[in-house]
Amino acid sequence: MNGFKPIISDDGQTQQPLIIAGPCSAESQEQVLQTASILKEAGISIFRAGIWKPRTKPGGWEGIGSEGLSWLRMVKSQYGMKVATEVACRQHVIEAISSGVDIIWVGARTCANPFAMQEIADTLEMLAVDIPVLIKNPVNPDIELWIGGIERIYNAGIRRICAVHRGFSVYGKQIYRNQPQWHLPIELHRRFPDLPIIHDPSHVGGKREFISTLSQQALDMGFDGLMIETHPDPDKALSDKNQQITPDRLVEILAELQCRTKEHSDELLSQLRHQIDDCDHELMEVLSKRMSICRQIGRYKKDNGISIVQNKRYDELLSSRLTHAQELGLSDDFIKRVLESVHSESVRQQSDIFKNEKN
Repeated sequence: MNGFKPIISDDGQTQQPLIIAGPCSAESQEQVLQTASILKEAGISIFRAGIWKPRTKPGGWEGIGSEGLSWLRMVKSQYGMKVATEVACRQHVIEAISSGVDIIWVGARTCANPFAMQEIADTLEMLAVDIPVLIKNPVNPDIELWIGGIERIYNAGIRRICAVHRGFSVYGKQIYRNQPQWHLPIELHRRFPDLPIIHDPSHVGGKREFISTLSQQALDMGFDGLMIETHPDPDKALSDKNQQITPDRLVEILAELQCRTKEHSDELLSQLRHQIDDCDHELMEVLSKRMSICRQIGRYKKDNGISIVQNKRYDELLSSRLTHAQELGLSDDFIKRVLESVHSESVRQQSDIFKNEKN
């Protein structure tokens, strides 16, 4: 996929960083217009509000429905803002576009369903519209599923596509509502460097006190913008009240954020990067040497009837390496992941020896 176009600008220049803000749900005409008024004064040009709300369990607030589309039209006419809403099926797409919605987004639950994504893509192709489509990552940490959803929209002829990183659901109690797993959007950017990616700190954090920190972290890593949920009275919101902030608080957060340039080069940075290159080459050589020794051990194990996996040895190795890593200022989690990968590859290579090499 290539040839992605700017999301909102007609002159080829997308506002940086791109800021999309508004309530999780459009609850009333008054709430929508009040929020839009403050955001407009703050310089926000894209207003978001959920009209249809796919919920995890039945019985919750599932959105105002089609009635809310008229409120979004008021936002456009009174404040000159572009408006965005979520779609999850063919009918949503048709109603949103016919009502003048400028941007649509596909939520995490919908992105996880290839049938739903294809239905949305087919509808967009049928309507032959040039509308920006934002695609949130699926609820589970599956980058291929995310890319698959993007490809379906791309194949429908849409080129104004933007990925939205909203975190991933994991089992058990965590600090954040959804784990960022930053390496996944980073990998997405590596594969598709021209695809814009924005961050949704509201859904990642799940609590309003995390929004500022997560927003800055995303910008530090080169994300193209932010989608932040705002509500005039968050504690009375009908959905996701804990992760919404007031428009005034949004203004404060945006004023505090520091934007970083994506590309920069000078002599010192170039020298440091050369040092990184040298370290990586040395690392490859060390890993190659380690695997060579592992293969020798594999042959010895096979010749002497010793099983490949030696749990006691691995536990001892892990314990000693973690102690050394702490002395060097390296995190336990990082070293565990590295050693698990190295151990897994060692076992694989020794398994090949057991299967393929004859005595």
